Amino acid sequence: MIKKCVWANFSELLRKYHDEQWGRPLHDDQKLFEMLILESKSCGLSWEIILKKSEYMRKVFDNFDPEKLVKYDNAKIEELMQDAGIIRHRAKIEAVIENAKAYLKIKERESFNNFLWRYVNYQPIVNDTSEIITKSKISDELSKDLKKSGFKFVGSTIIYSFMQAVGMVDDHDIDCFCKTKTF
Repeated sequence: MIKKCVWANFSELLRKYHDEQWGRPLHDDQKLFEMLILESKSCGLSWEIILKKSEYMRKVFDNFDPEKLVKYDNAKIEELMQDAGIIRHRAKIEAVIENAKAYLKIKERESFNNFLWRYVNYQPIVNDTSEIITKSKISDELSKDLKKSGFKFVGSTIIYSFMQAVGMVDDHDIDCFCKTKTF
């Protein structure tokens, strides 16, 4: 039997996400931005809820295209607040717009990939521990810099979860088939 992270066995949706996406190094600017948006929406919610709504949110939020998101106005926010298919939290909806603005500012000077991955020296950090980690010195620093750049809903715990999701940190269980072997 193939061993995997314990949480991946809670549902078919989580299993698929774990086996195909979570913890795989991601370097595409647009996909990194999308994952940051989705992680920021998960604040106070289970990741499974976000996964269930992600495809629809992608459609409603114009594929998380920052050029389109920055043009959202109050009428669009009100329209989104009426859509039961998304996370209807005004501050989180407004954060999508602000995060798109911040993302585009970063893109004026460097790739988003470079901005993020330099925090881990462009290599995933492999944690060989069974301890559950929810934040780190690096997620604290990255969170602080994202906030300084204008991002919202990017506290250290959300950023650590984001870092795990996009493969900046490998926190797969030690006996998981996805775990990077360091020996």
